[in-house]
Amino acid sequence: MKPNILDDVRAFLELGGPVVAILLVLSVFALALILIKLTQFWRERVGSGAVANRALHLWVHGSVGDGRQMAETDPSPVGGALATAMRLSANRAASKAVIEDEIGRVAVTRLHDLQRGLRALDAIAQIAPLLGLFGTVLGMIEAFRQLQGAGSAVDPSLLAGGIWVALLTTAAGLAVAMPVSLVLTWFETRIENERVAIETVTTAFLSQQALGTAGTRLEPNTPEAAQPAAVERSHAH
Repeated sequence: MKPNILDDVRAFLELGGPVVAILLVLSVFALALILIKLTQFWRERVGSGAVANRALHLWVHGSVGDGRQMAETDPSPVGGALATAMRLSANRAASKAVIEDEIGRVAVTRLHDLQRGLRALDAIAQIAPLLGLFGTVLGMIEAFRQLQGAGSAVDPSLLAGGIWVALLTTAAGLAVAMPVSLVLTWFETRIENERVAIETVTTAFLSQQALGTAGTRLEPNTPEAAQPAAVERSHAH
């Protein structure tokens, strides 16, 4: 006969008591939250800055329309920040300070959305070992209470059984906390890398704009783009 998983879980809960039941609920909640965040990170292409870098490359080398269109279709926070910068740079009335403020607003909004739910994972990672330790203390108290009630007829197996059942809750708490903590660290690292990518790409965009604002907004080989060179030649004669 195949072992019934539900029966095993029920026996485990009866053995560990209410603390293990709470830890089980926390583990299910943490797993659901992790899956939601993984889906969000995949949907928004977090950590994939290749599209934004290519859009910036096209924009710098004169393909302003193609670069802006590529940035607009990039779902990542880096692409969103770059698309905002490109859109505002097309408006000559927008100053550099305005562009920087809007980029900062978009970046903060997108990164805050990515961080949503991470505090709950952090709380689970911190409270799970404490719950396990609390269950162990309760189990030890119960074991020694039964030992005291046995009087002179002390059975060592009674104490040993109570101790290992009590330690079961500590093991359950650590089993929940350790993987949640690792996943939380991975999420935070990806968000920090995304923050650095946003700063890098947008700073490069603003630097290129400051170095050659007119040149970046004009297509090559246009009369307006050739005019400065003609003026310089006339002055040289």
